[in-house]
Amino acid sequence: MNEGVAVPHHHGGKKTVHTGLVGCGFSASFHYHAISKVYGTDVRVVGVYSRNQQAAQRFATDRGIGAFSTLEELLDAVEIVHICTPPVTHEPFSIAALRHDKYVICEKPLTGYFGDGSPDFHGDRFPKQAALDAALASVERILDAEAGSRGRLLYAENWIYAPAIQKEREILQKTGGQILWIHGEESHSGSHSEEYAFWKFCGGGVLIGKGCHPLTAALYLKRVEGQTRLGRPIRPKTVTARTHAITRLPSFVDQGHIRCDYHDIDDFCMIHIEFDDGMIATVFASDIVLGGVHNWLEVCANNHRTICNINPNTAMMTYNPREEYFRDIYVVEKIGTKQGWAFTSPDEDWMTGYPQEMEAFYRTVAYGDPLDSDSRLAADAISTIYSAYVSAEQQGKAIAVRTFE
Repeated sequence: MNEGVAVPHHHGGKKTVHTGLVGCGFSASFHYHAISKVYGTDVRVVGVYSRNQQAAQRFATDRGIGAFSTLEELLDAVEIVHICTPPVTHEPFSIAALRHDKYVICEKPLTGYFGDGSPDFHGDRFPKQAALDAALASVERILDAEAGSRGRLLYAENWIYAPAIQKEREILQKTGGQILWIHGEESHSGSHSEEYAFWKFCGGGVLIGKGCHPLTAALYLKRVEGQTRLGRPIRPKTVTARTHAITRLPSFVDQGHIRCDYHDIDDFCMIHIEFDDGMIATVFASDIVLGGVHNWLEVCANNHRTICNINPNTAMMTYNPREEYFRDIYVVEKIGTKQGWAFTSPDEDWMTGYPQEMEAFYRTVAYGDPLDSDSRLAADAISTIYSAYVSAEQQGKAIAVRTFE
């Protein structure tokens, strides 16, 4: 453990935190933009590290920050680090940072199973119990590193901080409602990432890549309910699931609107979670839905019902008679066309919780504010996801979900 750990200090009435980024791709750009919106803490972005030194230098030059040649040099210069790399690297980078007593903001998913390293590895042809065992072992290593660190892992699940989800948290806490059923979905027409086609890079397909969002929000709200009503979190108990690879079927007809070049991953899933209080959640995720991102969560409680429309939402609607009129106007993610009616988002980042997430994380680091999205929530999500893959392999058999204390 590094005994020279830095601590936030005051600057102009705010505490100053020095931060850095690991990775320099799309996720890192997104994080850098979200950091710029943090207002309660004086955040100094020191620099970036990537194994691709040329790309890191370009990223740094464009933003006026430093480019570090080693991870250790970056860690020595910061109190907090953002892990914005492919999921296969999340464990080693997170553990390295925690061993340096740093706070870690880790992108989702926390970790996973990325194959056996053989050149002919294929996501359709291995026992999913092996994936579950390996993923849980990875989770244990990360939790052990956190337990021995003066830092902490902050899990970057933006759905937790979306305004609609946080409003439902308030409703649960103030009314003492009991959640009977949660129903949610994240779907669209396919990821932009070239690596999101191979299990060995992503740890799975749509179940982990998109299903993690509504699933983790459901786990979070049941945690909130349990802490409010029972004085303890309500945790997942069993999961049943089915997964499909629709666009890899010989019968699929490609008309150019839906991504269909996946190598060995699922593009549709449905999962059913039973919690330790007997109540349930159902989650759908897919890469086969046109018309933009479809993100929502419905909560059916014993004293209220809430529909959280994260994306699309009706904060703003526009009608555009000609595509070219909106050529230079951002409408909403993955809409496909700007002509006709659209649910135009005036601030998509805010509706999906990204700036609130970063604000909350930096308040945790600087001022010790409570943390909603922590390592235990991330661990429960990973355990549920890979148990769901085991269930799907067994045609929907109920599988017990291991939770971490």
